[in-house]
Amino acid sequence: MKKESDLESFKRRLCFLLTLTIMVFGTSPFFLASGQTQHEIKLVVQITVDGLRGDLLNRYGSHFGKKGFRLLLKKGTVYTNAHYQHANTETIVGHTTLATGAFPSEHGMIGNVWFDTDSKTLGYNIEDPDCPMLPSREVSTTGDQVDPSQKLSRTDGRSPKAILAPTFSDSLAAYYGGRSKIFAVSAKDRGAVPMAGQVGKAFWFSVNNGDFVTSSYYYERYPEWVKKWNALRLAEAYAGKSWSLLNDKPTYLLGAQDDRAYETDLKGFGRVFPHSFGDAGNKLLYTQILASPVGDQLLLDFSKDLIVNEALGRDEFPDYLSISFSSVDVINHFFGPSSLESEDIVVQLDHTLADLFAFVDKNVGLKHTLLILSSDHGMADMPEYMTALGFSSHRLYPDTIVDSTNEIGQKLFNIQDVVRFFYRPYLYLHEEKIQAAKLDLKYVEQQIAATLTEKEGVALAVSQSGLPPLQTTQLLKQVQNNFHHSRSGNIYIIQEPYWFLFDKGPVAGMHGSPWRYDTHVPIVFMGPDIDSQTIHRLVHPVDVSPTIAAYLGMTPPGSAQGDLLNEVLSEK
Repeated sequence: MKKESDLESFKRRLCFLLTLTIMVFGTSPFFLASGQTQHEIKLVVQITVDGLRGDLLNRYGSHFGKKGFRLLLKKGTVYTNAHYQHANTETIVGHTTLATGAFPSEHGMIGNVWFDTDSKTLGYNIEDPDCPMLPSREVSTTGDQVDPSQKLSRTDGRSPKAILAPTFSDSLAAYYGGRSKIFAVSAKDRGAVPMAGQVGKAFWFSVNNGDFVTSSYYYERYPEWVKKWNALRLAEAYAGKSWSLLNDKPTYLLGAQDDRAYETDLKGFGRVFPHSFGDAGNKLLYTQILASPVGDQLLLDFSKDLIVNEALGRDEFPDYLSISFSSVDVINHFFGPSSLESEDIVVQLDHTLADLFAFVDKNVGLKHTLLILSSDHGMADMPEYMTALGFSSHRLYPDTIVDSTNEIGQKLFNIQDVVRFFYRPYLYLHEEKIQAAKLDLKYVEQQIAATLTEKEGVALAVSQSGLPPLQTTQLLKQVQNNFHHSRSGNIYIIQEPYWFLFDKGPVAGMHGSPWRYDTHVPIVFMGPDIDSQTIHRLVHPVDVSPTIAAYLGMTPPGSAQGDLLNEVLSEK
């Protein structure tokens, strides 16, 4: 036999190694895409800007500096046409979808509020009486609560137990044997809890006292660094001060949108700049602070302390930090997304992000960091604003829906008060009364839904029993993606475009519809070996979680239903 040459031997060994590599790694998106070792990424920072509609970065971009939003837009892979595929575009729904890569029909968080079949009352999404809040002060105080969904909480307990699908952070913990450190922070509890998953730690801002708090699900007692941060009383220091415009008023696109009768004045906060914070002891002080750039700045300050004291990004195992900025959403609710307040809050957030990126670069290194930015939902313009522009829109209140449904129940079926509860978007019927009348529930649902659809302001009412065969329109698919058999109501109510559907009260603007202005959000990935590019094809937030996992060479979260964003994973 002819002796094998050194070159042939080398070729044979190389071929064997390549074959073995393919057998071991298969078509791992990470291996083919990034060309780096998994341990080069030391920190994943997932930024969620609550209520940042997908077009606002373009709308206000002329004010941005070079090191905040513009850094992401210039150096990252930017998706301009990202839309949620579920119908109820609310905070807990969007955050949990981003975290799990699954639809609400799978992860179970179908709304900020749903009917609890055990207690027979409406309940708050992450409420857990078995996991009470850890007191952050010896003497507790209670602020005025303006969040309608929080008002329905019966206890202050919070945990992720009601989330029915694993998150990316859960998968990260499993992949690295619990060695990755996982944290989520937000101004809202429902912005932090789903991102931390079942195994991470969550903190959120308290509108009662300005502290960052957590529950007994996560800790038996606060870490010392959290105690020290809260002891500084940084939020309290803003009492008696005000929020002023960052730039000269004439330079703003919406400089003329500063005094409109339909905006909310939070007990002295005012409808025009400067907005004055209440004095110490004012029960709305911390809500006012949250409705300003200070809310985001305090969240950043707390996050910096967390990064340092928890030593994030300091070893070979990648850590995870979710930061959910909430002030844009709060401003949208009180002033609308087409207000001077909305423009300034986004511009000031740009500075806050620049500070965050510089801090991460100094302490971890951006070359070792994967950054993701998105939002949990978009936002509708207020009906008065749209009416002034010539579009016909109005306000539709829950009482009107309930009264109309009860009239239908009485007229068609001789059932008095057929409605048990209505909390947008779900209408829950008294199934016991329908059963007692010896009527078929599906038939009653369908007849009521058909009649409600004819009412002014209602675009479509979809009965639960009518869901399975509805596969023909995108709108109905969104309703189906939002449906969970044990939590969703009998009938889903969709208002007409730009119609406000919520309770009367301080909330002047509202998201939550399946219309495009509420589903449209930005998605940006920036990190090592990720190309600078702008992508206009249709993508979805359910794609985010499996793409993060693929970038790190991991299997997607167990219930993930999204596709991989291949542009993020493209091979150099």
